[in-house]
Amino acid sequence: MVAESWEEPTHWYKTNLLSQVAFHDQLRKRSFLKKYIHISTPEVYGSTNGWIKENHNFNPTTPYSVSRAACDNHLISFYKAYKFPVFFTRAANVYGPGQQLYRIVPRTILSVRTGKPLLLHGGGYSKRSFIHINDVVKATLELLFNADIGTCWHISSKEAIKIRNLVKKVCEITNVSFKNFVTDVGERLGKNQNYLLDSSNIRKIHNWEDCITLDQGIREAIDWVDENIDQLKSLPWDYINKV
Repeated sequence: MVAESWEEPTHWYKTNLLSQVAFHDQLRKRSFLKKYIHISTPEVYGSTNGWIKENHNFNPTTPYSVSRAACDNHLISFYKAYKFPVFFTRAANVYGPGQQLYRIVPRTILSVRTGKPLLLHGGGYSKRSFIHINDVVKATLELLFNADIGTCWHISSKEAIKIRNLVKKVCEITNVSFKNFVTDVGERLGKNQNYLLDSSNIRKIHNWEDCITLDQGIREAIDWVDENIDQLKSLPWDYINKV
């Protein structure tokens, strides 16, 4: 998780950079490796001003994003030096049934169903694009078999929404009062306002399209929560850092 990376930044660097460098250094010596997909993150770009392409400059703002950007640069150097067969994907905010409970979509639904107030950092005015996990999997499989090494691809819908409006959408679908349900709190340290990824390359070159609308995906996530509510209520809702 991003916000928690400030608490123990060395843990994030060890996981996202040092351990991966050691892993990749071993992989490059193996003759069986034909292609390696590195699933990166839009966090490496920092806050975006409009919809950005895959060649946008890195501007990470948290220990999490700095460690991820460093690993991306490390792999790029391996590709240039050793022809390490890597290519990259960066997806928008992924959601869907089975997602970790600390993520905004399942957490909002769980809060609605249990009557617990939802805390919106910075009032929820940051803007994101959401993409259903099934559409991400479809894109990833297409790229795995057909993308050239050394390339990078954005996987995203074409629509952006403020987190506040996303929560309102869940409230409307579940007939809950947004005003009585949400509490605005201060912004998180290093929070980026916008992540907007231009996915025109994968659409044009690989004929990919996202098929699941945000309304459809939210209703599917609600059904999943309702079907598993007894178990989900007993699980921790916050991110737990495991060393």
